[in-house]
Parts: sequence; C-alpha cells; structure tokens
Amino acid sequence: MALSPVITIDGPSGSGKGTLCQMLARELGWHLLDSGALYRIVGLAAQKQQVSFDDEAALAELAAHLDVEFRAGIEGEPSTVWLDGEDISDQVRSESTGELASKVAVFNAVREALKDLQRDFAKAPGLIADGRDMGTVIFTDAAVKIFLIASAEERASRRYKQLISKGESVNLAALLKDIQKRDERDMNRAVAPLRPADDAVVIDSTAVAIEDVFNQVLARVSSALELSS
Repeated sequence: MALSPVITIDGPSGSGKGTLCQMLARELGWHLLDSGALYRIVGLAAQKQQVSFDDEAALAELAAHLDVEFRAGIEGEPSTVWLDGEDISDQVRSESTGELASKVAVFNAVREALKDLQRDFAKAPGLIADGRDMGTVIFTDAAVKIFLIASAEERASRRYKQLISKGESVNLAALLKDIQKRDERDMNRAVAPLRPADDAVVIDSTAVAIEDVFNQVLARVSSALELSS
C-alpha cells in the first residue's frame, strides 16, 4: 500500500463516481483527485500561458508542474477546481474547454506527465481518486478499489434530468446512444481500457441509492484501514 492510503473509484460516466468521491472526501477529510478534469485543466493552463497546442514538450512540461487542487463541494454541489489559487470550476466544465482538452490529450508525453502528477496527489491523511484507470494504472497498490457501474439507460436518465434542471434542451434517446458509443470506445481502447482492476469491488448503482453505496464503501475503507494499522 502507498504511504498515504488511497481509495480509487473507477467506472463509466454517470455511474455516481463524482458524488461518491465527494461524500467520502468530506467524511474522511481526505484529498480529492478528479482525474477526468486534468486534460481540461492542462488546456486552460496552456491557453492562459500562451503555450502552443502543437508543442508537445512544452505542454508536457506544463502538465508536470500544474498547481491544481480539487475541493469537495458542499452537499448537493459539484467539487471545485483551483489552478494557481484561482477557482476555475466554471471554466473547466465549459464546452470550449472540452475542445482544448482534446487538443492536449493526443500527446503521449502529456499523458505520461499527468501520471506522475496524479500520483503526487497521494498525500496524508489520504486520497480519494476518481477516474477510469485509477485502480488499474495510476494507483495499483490502493488500499481499496471500487468499480462503480450502472446501466446505460439509468446513466442516460440521470444525465437527462441533470441537463433539464439546467434549462437545457436534450433528447433522452440521443443521450443513451452517446453513452453506449462512449462505453464501447472506452472498453475497447488500446491504452488503459475501462475495466475493473482484478482486486476491485464492483458495485452496481443502477437501483441503489448513493447513500447506500457510500455506506458500503465506507465500511470497506474502515476495514482496510484497520487491517493496515
């Protein structure tokens, strides 16, 4: 196990990972890592510092030295993202930033730099790591590994309700199709495919309240920490 305990929560988008990770971080008082936001943050930082999106070496150097922090939000609110002491949460979640992320994610040097950066998040008293390959690639020695799943239909429904609540016009059937395509792509990609680690606990949240998932995971975390002490 790492010197500071790490709990990895992997799984597809919409499975409830983000909410679960925030609940655990608040309960335990641990650090939080939202690995899925890192490429967006690199894109924003590159834009801010006027680093060329064609300069792989410069982008990798930037990624390796990001001063980024994730903070669990209050109950019912998303986590906040801080870069160089500035709250960039809204910028990170914008559509335009997603386009920046796609520009930097194509470079292997950036991916490698972010691996080291992510591992640096493992500090006392502990880390809750949210992602897709946290347990299989980044923190292979994590104290507890959770792989959270939910049916594509349920995840599409959750996303639909979320977007409708924001006043956006969306089509449920189109959302479901997009999620199914993304699942297929993520599970069959050559590098770090979306799959549970061999020693991960798989939890299906389709018909389970997030509070019940939280209690189940917290019990496993408590047990693992007792055994390692």
